[in-house]
Amino acid sequence: MSQKYRALGPRICSSQKLVLLFACLIMPLQVQAQVPSRAESAKDSEPNVQALDDRFVVTKVDPPSWWTGSSANPIRLLLAGQGLSTDLVLTADRQGLQFTNLKASQNGHYLFADLHIAPDCQPGPVQFELSRLPALPELPQSSQQNPTTNPQRTALTWEVLEPPAHRPQGFGPEDFIYFLMPDRFCDGNPANNRTTKSPGLYDRNKSRFYHGGDIQGIASKLDYIQSLGATAIWTTPVYDNNDTPDLKELHPEPGQSERVPTTGYHGYGAIDLYAVDEHFGTLAELQAWIAQSHQRGLKVIQDQVANHTGPYHSWVLDPPTPTWWNGTAAEHPKNNWQKWTAMNPRATRQTQQLNLDGWFADVLPDLNQDDPEVAKYLIQHSIWWLGVAGYDAIRMDTLPHVPRRFWEHWASEVKREFPDTKVLGELYDSDPVLVAYYQGGRRGHDQIDTQIDTLFDFGLFTPIRNAFAKGKALREVHQMFARDWIYADANRLATFIGVHDMPRFMHEKGATIQGLQSAMTLMMTSRGTPILYYGDELAMSGGEDPDNRRDFPGGFPGDARNAFDPAGREPSEQAVWKHIANLGALRKKYPALAVGQSLDLLDAEQQYAYARVSDRQTLIVVLNNDTEPATIEFNTQRLPSQAILKGWSFQCDDLLGGSNRLTVQVEASNLAPNLPDTQKPQSNAGTQAVASLTLPARTSAVFLLPE
Repeated sequence: MSQKYRALGPRICSSQKLVLLFACLIMPLQVQAQVPSRAESAKDSEPNVQALDDRFVVTKVDPPSWWTGSSANPIRLLLAGQGLSTDLVLTADRQGLQFTNLKASQNGHYLFADLHIAPDCQPGPVQFELSRLPALPELPQSSQQNPTTNPQRTALTWEVLEPPAHRPQGFGPEDFIYFLMPDRFCDGNPANNRTTKSPGLYDRNKSRFYHGGDIQGIASKLDYIQSLGATAIWTTPVYDNNDTPDLKELHPEPGQSERVPTTGYHGYGAIDLYAVDEHFGTLAELQAWIAQSHQRGLKVIQDQVANHTGPYHSWVLDPPTPTWWNGTAAEHPKNNWQKWTAMNPRATRQTQQLNLDGWFADVLPDLNQDDPEVAKYLIQHSIWWLGVAGYDAIRMDTLPHVPRRFWEHWASEVKREFPDTKVLGELYDSDPVLVAYYQGGRRGHDQIDTQIDTLFDFGLFTPIRNAFAKGKALREVHQMFARDWIYADANRLATFIGVHDMPRFMHEKGATIQGLQSAMTLMMTSRGTPILYYGDELAMSGGEDPDNRRDFPGGFPGDARNAFDPAGREPSEQAVWKHIANLGALRKKYPALAVGQSLDLLDAEQQYAYARVSDRQTLIVVLNNDTEPATIEFNTQRLPSQAILKGWSFQCDDLLGGSNRLTVQVEASNLAPNLPDTQKPQSNAGTQAVASLTLPARTSAVFLLPE
């Protein structure tokens, strides 16, 4: 162990000190400040501190609360302040709380402690006291029987919580996720735009400043989100970010060349992993919105970051341990983005180091998950948000830039507490082999199972963009589906046509409304969990960041129009919106579209047909990506449709509401028409069943086969 950090315990040099320590531990405490409510006490993650002696003080305790009956017991507290040392004793005014395994930093700014919470510990605010015993002279033998103490003390309020009432529900292919950036979606509380804590960061005329969207704005638009058929919401992080303009990440405004300061409106530059940014609202508002979503049947997914913090976090210049970071602010490796080194069986530490230890953009401090204190802190932070805020699942940022062994440990601990939660990992790479290597469910050649449930299907994203926005061959899409076997479970992948880290679909050269609609048909009727990025339902355009993060029209005071309302949409916007809403409704009405078996029926250069099959439903999806109408034919004899089994020819109307009609001509040469249905063959191996239709250019259709 480093000399800078040492395991702590009371230093007992004589029988007098042992007696004094015992006296301090049982000394009654008095609550000296009004106890705040649970939401108020956790809002800013700051303890209610009373320094009774200026020699030492505690300014923050992480986590700010925990619940009884948790599998994460003991929890590891991190106290920040001044004058913290090994001579301190930590006590509580509540039965069922015990502190052990103390460790402090040499500069006295941090103190770690394990807190054991007994199952029968009474929930509610609790008073902690940190005290220091003065050095004692050797006393005469006659004085040792009745010692007295006058310890220096600091008192603070913490909270023991009831076990979470809501258990995370996770998400899966049956869901449809609506993804939004809180700052750019809807301003529900203009009062938090200009704050005393972080003045000067709100300016809608600056693309990388806060624009006013917040938690109350999201809560006010749940009807809108559900009208699209969405069953879950994912937002970018709501962590507290820097309170002053960012002078480390300078970027020009669109169309200009001068590099200017930015802000943390996106949420990925945390300065406090246990606090909600004041521009978004409070923890109480977050809890209320999530509870309201649950009442409506909506799941909520939290965006978390375990790879890095923001450059202005207090740890950057004053880390709790010497190995808290990979490097220092003054001297550190720069990330080289070579993610594939993580799966290379020939790799050495030196070839993987920059990808794992490098600082993003040479700015974002890279956390060292190999430090046990860092690992424990990050694990607890993930569990705390699930339990306290009520989230259902986690979207984890920058997955491949963190050691895989950490993910295995992290996921196992999170799921030990909340077994039904799910984790969606971000690995921004179109190589399906690399994406598959990080999906949990099996061990890699390194004998690690990350236990990450699913990842973004960047492999499928590329051919979707190529085909429907750039006019390339649709065959690229089914060629990518042919690689599904490499995944532990391809059905769990998260599919998308765009997110906040890339130009929008409609920005691509060659993108059309019809192409966007076809891309959405494919995504909403194929395997996986579809994700819709806010604004794409309006065919919103936008280039590179931050142009791809435009304000939702109608979500902000003074907007010229309100696209949350059909009356405020252009005809082309309404056409896309209605198409997506229809698809969302079909996924709910016909579960086979979400969880059924996938069977390819036709894989031509610019035409594609496939079926989604369940025990009770068979649906066929047909796409024509050509610039001309196409007459399409394909064999359906292997489909388990009762109509085909019984030798019926039939026609189906397009469930998307178009005039397209699918004709299925069945020649049942081996069926005995005079036999009752119960005696007819239940196999259609000898049946010829040919489906045909003519599709207009750049269109799609969905058909339900009769039973």
